[in-house]
Amino acid sequence: MFPVMKMDTEEMVLRPMNCPHHMLIYKNEMHSYRDLPIRIGELAHDFRYENSGAVCGLERVRQMCQNDAHLFVRPDQIKEEVGKVLNLIFEVYQKDFGFPSSAFKYRLSLRDKNNKEKYIDNDEMWETAENQLREILTELNIDFYEAEGEAAFYGRKIDIQIKTELNHDITIPTCQLDFALPERFELEYIGEDGKEHRPVVIHRAILGSSDRFIAFLLEETKGNLPVWLAPTQVKILPITDNQHDYCYKLKEKFTKKGLRVKVDDRNEKIGYKIREAQLEKIPYMLVIGQKEVEENKLSVRSHKKGDLGTMTTEEFINQLLEEIEKKI
Repeated sequence: MFPVMKMDTEEMVLRPMNCPHHMLIYKNEMHSYRDLPIRIGELAHDFRYENSGAVCGLERVRQMCQNDAHLFVRPDQIKEEVGKVLNLIFEVYQKDFGFPSSAFKYRLSLRDKNNKEKYIDNDEMWETAENQLREILTELNIDFYEAEGEAAFYGRKIDIQIKTELNHDITIPTCQLDFALPERFELEYIGEDGKEHRPVVIHRAILGSSDRFIAFLLEETKGNLPVWLAPTQVKILPITDNQHDYCYKLKEKFTKKGLRVKVDDRNEKIGYKIREAQLEKIPYMLVIGQKEVEENKLSVRSHKKGDLGTMTTEEFINQLLEEIEKKI
């Protein structure tokens, strides 16, 4: 953690994780067994005072933006909820981003049995969590390996290990089972028997640190992001100043359709503009000269396929929206 800061009469610290805040949100009111599972998600900035030698690009940073959630469940809901988390990871990485299943390894991270003082002191809790996670992975037919000493201090976890293009073995999505924080924060719910019971917390990070995920994504795609994900999807390139008005009218049409478009209206040669857009790996470029203005058409270039010829505005927009919908 970063050092404590004194401000007037208060002491403050930059928060290293979202967990304690979510525990307090849950604790703010009484819950019934019927209310569970309760899921609290947050996209938040966290701060960790990493050693300077450990800091590395976007992979390991001192300020990160975390895609984080905590699921408060009854013990009988653990299997179902962890299964849902793993299915969500499959959906995001394989369906949305198109990464093959062969790119991932599933690791059941266990405590170091020869160095138990590093972890929460509750052998029964550790054994229960280990057995349940192993059972879930087996039932889902997931090929996994076990690693001693890789558990969090509060509980076992499932880490999805990814080998990057730079041959770095990194963890991005995680699913962690936690019996410790509910105990420490004295979290409770009223069971079907009318008595107070402890919930179990599942820590869930699908993208993990957004910074690390972006680094991974850029390395894997070499910056050639698909249309649906590219920050700028289309760049409009007027050949002369005479086409500026037409280009900005095109931009307005695209923007109304939810597309991300820029107009390069600099006083540069068209070859220079095309080359620069190509280096920026913009998926599509529209070269607009006087002929395109008069015929009310677009001259379309693709970053991957080169010159695609002329199209009407409607044809190009429909093609683009279809690619985005299908995540091509």
